Amino acid sequence: MTPITPTSITSTKLGLAAKTDREKLSATAKQFEAIFVRQMLSAARKADLGGDDLTSGSAMDTFREMQDNQFADIASQTGALGFAAKIEAQIARFLPSSQSPAPKSGAK
Repeated sequence: MTPITPTSITSTKLGLAAKTDREKLSATAKQFEAIFVRQMLSAARKADLGGDDLTSGSAMDTFREMQDNQFADIASQTGALGFAAKIEAQIARFLPSSQSPAPKSGAK
């Protein structure tokens, strides 16, 4: 029986087990982009522009947070903003040459 380590749990949870370094890099870059987009949306939501009392409340805040999370996940997976592709291209330079093919996500 193999021991369970925090690294193996994290790798499995992130879907990174048994993948090449390039595949791990791609997945991690997309996750980073999603986190970045969530933070941008959260900061934008904190800006109070007079507020609308009809659509305020904890239920609406929870819905907006869920909506922002879904948008961030979709944007990062589709490459809509392109942050993940740029991050992947920059970091891929440090991978061994056998694992550094051109990124599939459309980096320019």
